Amino acid sequence: MEELKNKLKAQGVKYCVGAYVDIHGVPKGKFVPIDHFEHFAEGSELYTGYALDGLGQRPNDDEIASLPDTNHIIQLPWQPEVAWMPADNTFKGEPYEVNTRVALKKVLAQAEAMGFTVNLGIECEVYVVKETENGGIEIPDQNDHLDKVCYDVKRFMDRFTWLDKVSTTINDLGWDLYSLDQEDATSQFEFDFKYADALTMCDRYIFFRMMAKQYAAEEGLLATFMPKPFADKTGSGAHFNLSLADSKTGENLFKDANDPRGLGLSELGYQFSAGILKHGPALCAAFAPTVNSYKRLVRKGLMSYYSWAPVFNSYGSNNRTNSLRVPMSGGRIESRNADASCNPYLAATLMLAAGLQGIQEKLNPGEAQEENLYEFTPEQLAERGISELPRSLDEAVHAFASDPFIEEVLGSTLRDEFIRYKSEEWRQYHQRVTDWEVDHYARRF
Repeated sequence: MEELKNKLKAQGVKYCVGAYVDIHGVPKGKFVPIDHFEHFAEGSELYTGYALDGLGQRPNDDEIASLPDTNHIIQLPWQPEVAWMPADNTFKGEPYEVNTRVALKKVLAQAEAMGFTVNLGIECEVYVVKETENGGIEIPDQNDHLDKVCYDVKRFMDRFTWLDKVSTTINDLGWDLYSLDQEDATSQFEFDFKYADALTMCDRYIFFRMMAKQYAAEEGLLATFMPKPFADKTGSGAHFNLSLADSKTGENLFKDANDPRGLGLSELGYQFSAGILKHGPALCAAFAPTVNSYKRLVRKGLMSYYSWAPVFNSYGSNNRTNSLRVPMSGGRIESRNADASCNPYLAATLMLAAGLQGIQEKLNPGEAQEENLYEFTPEQLAERGISELPRSLDEAVHAFASDPFIEEVLGSTLRDEFIRYKSEEWRQYHQRVTDWEVDHYARRF
């Protein structure tokens, strides 16, 4: 560790931070002077867990510690005096299982024992907005009223400075950005970089959100990962693209060019998909964990065309009306429930555990759905055995709480913490009087 410390000092690092996350996926940590790096790397920093959301502690409990992952150090490009690294929590020297990164590592070990490594890519969608004087947000150019802006070159160039900063940093970090575009709403963008092992990709997503916000702030703007910031525009997803590989050879075990169903997916991949569908409603709470998330998961809403968001617990090929999609090339599964606000460690933990259960039980996902399910009536959906995903955070949390699988994977404390915080989030929202209510009811009666 002394050699690593000296290397960091030579690069101009003065402080280091081990960033663990709370139940919401928000990074937390103490900053430690580089001269104390050896102690920092051994988990010297203690935290009162009761001061943080969802870490399962009371005021009288002993502190938890953070254990930084020194194999994944990032020197902040915008503040090179700081070395950032992801971290786990420990309690009395042992992994603290209420930490969602620790939970993911536990399920990854289960996959490894089955002979699998887990590859994950997360599609990063984000709005760049302007904050108003009254605390609201708006599109930076209020004179831009184009209805369908997807892939629009002018609107991409309007935010070029910010886009270039983010893109350059992604590549400087070695993440291999291969595509970026103007998304379906003005000032909404998507970044796609190469998949990695699941833990690394979740670490990168946490860092990406922090980086995007930093560079937007430099432009006097806000990068928001709110799933649905505008009722009349598309929401921001964080689609999870997952595959399993042979842990010895690296071969993609979800790829089958001779798939009799024609999707390019192996039998193992179908079993994995079936596991996700089995627990789809419960998993939705982790993929879409906010009140606002369920204003994204609608067929159309207040927009002039379909939302692109998943509404049904179903799968298919390139059909984006399913919650699970097998993209055209096959060999991977895309879960489209996940939105930009998710805690990636928690979402990946449950997606992976459900898929592994599907493999262990040799489940069958049934027939792929290839039609526009948005246009189906409830009767047509029932005929095909297709159920809708939860329509609110309240419904999702009830599904999460009622599925015994969740406790089997997360343990009772982490499960209960999530339920407690999300139930309170729903209660606070549900008891607010909104502008819509005032507009519709104050003068009606």
